[in-house]
Amino acid sequence: MVRILLATSTVELEDLVKRAIEGDASAELVLIARSGREAVRMTGELLPDIVAVELCPSGDDSAETVREIMIAAPTPVVMLSHRDGSQLGTISARALEAGALAVIPAPAAHGMPLEQPAIEKFLSTIKAMSQVKVVRQWRQKVRGDRAAKDQPPTARTPIGIVGIAASTGGPAAIRAILKDISADLPVPILIVQHMSNGFIDGVAASLNATVPLTVKVARNGELLKPGTVYLAPDNCQLGVSGRSRLRVSDDAPVNGFKPSGSYLFGSIARAFKGESLAVVLTGMGDDGTEGLRALRMAGGKAIAQDEKSSVVFGMPKSAIGAGLVDLVLPLESIAENITAIARGGANRKGKRGHESCGAHASDLTRRRQTAPL
Repeated sequence: MVRILLATSTVELEDLVKRAIEGDASAELVLIARSGREAVRMTGELLPDIVAVELCPSGDDSAETVREIMIAAPTPVVMLSHRDGSQLGTISARALEAGALAVIPAPAAHGMPLEQPAIEKFLSTIKAMSQVKVVRQWRQKVRGDRAAKDQPPTARTPIGIVGIAASTGGPAAIRAILKDISADLPVPILIVQHMSNGFIDGVAASLNATVPLTVKVARNGELLKPGTVYLAPDNCQLGVSGRSRLRVSDDAPVNGFKPSGSYLFGSIARAFKGESLAVVLTGMGDDGTEGLRALRMAGGKAIAQDEKSSVVFGMPKSAIGAGLVDLVLPLESIAENITAIARGGANRKGKRGHESCGAHASDLTRRRQTAPL
């Protein structure tokens, strides 16, 4: 039984959620919080399996509600939207960066009955997210400057492009990486982030306002520029056309994903070969693994986020288990390694992929893992 706490001030959304759950014996709506403060308090008192928070353009700050839940009573949180996503993009980006796992649409209704496919997708997502292991967050402290130590040795071949793939937990991880990369990075970064339609513009705008690099949603045929981050648009595949331009296409999904990390990695491998760097971040499933095979065969390099810092270890675990990564790194070390490799260095701080895979394999047998979707 999945116990759900709903935080909403909207009667319409409350009704939609109740009607979606009422026919499913494996889900229960335990209570409704009418404010962010109530949601935080009830989460600590009722210990639900998941908290569904309305993504609302007015009233309580959705991101602050998520942040306080993750500090006071760490619980999986999803944001529910039943409005036009283009109007909520920036708000959704802040909520995701605060620790929300995903933004999902509320069950849709045409007239009185709910759409059955919408109900099934809503419930399956809620149940999957309720199984994600989250960790307590702490109130932000002022960070001192990092000491310049362990300068990376010079590498023979610097990279020409970086591709990043992420899913559940990705927006916060991506922001953590990009804020530690300077604007003079000599290469472009292309990112595939799995998320509900309508929110990627807001995520791009939020990142662009808070990180040193220029961040934008990719456009087909656009010139690649160093120090610029390009996010895959909704329902489009992102890659490159040669070594100088972006390719945004309506090509078919890869293993069900569109945009797809595997598509991105395969595309940059064909154009940049050994000058490619792929990064696989937190997320359910195995997107990215297939594309890494082509990238590694072309001589490219790959980094995977480690288990401890991943919200969901599915995508990194798949890449590591296939023996396709050079380094397995905690989130806090990925930015400096990207920068070092892009400038022709190879940071010593991470574990080599072939050394760490065995350790991960034995460790994984002792830990509960979330099954990928």
